[in-house]
Amino acid sequence: MFDEIQFDKINRLPKYIFAEINELKMGARRRGEDIIDFSMGNPDSRTPQKIIDKLCETVQRDKTHGYSASKGIYKLRVAMANWYRRKYGVELDPNSEIVATMGSKEGYVHLVQAISNSGDVAIVPDPTYPIHYQAFILAGANVEKMELIFDENSFEVDEDRFISDLKNALDNSLPKAKFLVLNFPHNPTTATVTADFYKRVVALAKEKRFYIISDIAYADITFDGYKTPSILEVEGAKDVAVETYTLSKSYNMAGWRVGFVVGNRKLVGALESIKSWLDYGMFTPIQVASTVALDEYGYIPEREIVPLYRNRRDVMVEAFRNAGWNLNRPKASMFIWGRIPEICRDMGSLEFSKRLLVEAKVAVSPGIGFGKYGDEYVRIALIENEKRIRQAGRNIKRFLRKVREEKGLI
Repeated sequence: MFDEIQFDKINRLPKYIFAEINELKMGARRRGEDIIDFSMGNPDSRTPQKIIDKLCETVQRDKTHGYSASKGIYKLRVAMANWYRRKYGVELDPNSEIVATMGSKEGYVHLVQAISNSGDVAIVPDPTYPIHYQAFILAGANVEKMELIFDENSFEVDEDRFISDLKNALDNSLPKAKFLVLNFPHNPTTATVTADFYKRVVALAKEKRFYIISDIAYADITFDGYKTPSILEVEGAKDVAVETYTLSKSYNMAGWRVGFVVGNRKLVGALESIKSWLDYGMFTPIQVASTVALDEYGYIPEREIVPLYRNRRDVMVEAFRNAGWNLNRPKASMFIWGRIPEICRDMGSLEFSKRLLVEAKVAVSPGIGFGKYGDEYVRIALIENEKRIRQAGRNIKRFLRKVREEKGLI
């Protein structure tokens, strides 16, 4: 008798496309099949021991077991301010310009909840990490998607085209767009931008009067001389922008859920206010260990994490090319954004991903799950070891041969 009761907010959410892949994957594993899983950006390596040791030490202190601070303990916010000073030369006030969050995803969603009014418009490039636009839908706002154009060899964003398309989107938005979401290095495409790009976007934001939310979750994972810029390096950027960062990928701490939102005082203050109603912050020992990670072990991403992903990237490109699937080397992040082999492109990314899982025992994320402009691609996470990557290449080679046979090309 409750069928007539509707949950409009949930009904606005589209079908979760990745669920089909997850169900197939779980079913295969229950049957005892060995699935080589590149489908999720979930680091497979252990959190560095020094950080674990600090957690274990701190958890023994009785006073760390009570409620914590919803915006993060002061020392953790200071550690984040120190990180920005070291990496980018950016000064941040730990009291008014930094909030520690339960992973950057929680912080992003609650920020959007705090600052969005019903009917507001956010411009989000497509393809995109799904929560970047779904957070606005959940908040009762609207999203205008804009195709992300980048060079498929260098993975560099066409910055002139981006600015031109952004201006068009702003001019045609009704009501006027209030927010722009940026995410570079980009998930899922791995695309990158230059520091000059942020100067142009900040200038446009001041001219057209909109806020920028910049996500740099993969800032530390860069290769071949590329360094991730921060929007906050731009003079006056804090007038219009906030940035989110996380320890999940940089320190293999995905399950610890430690992130930050920093920058514009008005936006950070709104997030601080809503979090004060919703949570009591992360478990204090996790925050203390994270403080030590940032302050004492800042070398870990460059010395331990980046070499791991760089080696896996190179092995995957070689193994998949040998299988007949040409992939290009990204300059950043823990993913490869691979265009579907031409022989399989007519399947679309969802059908290709399903067949790859069932017939080659290799799981990837279909590009359509990240937006309509992703349907000729799949996202491949570098979360299996080199031996498993080479085995995946052999499996894919057999799968592609089978497809050619089906199409009468052999």
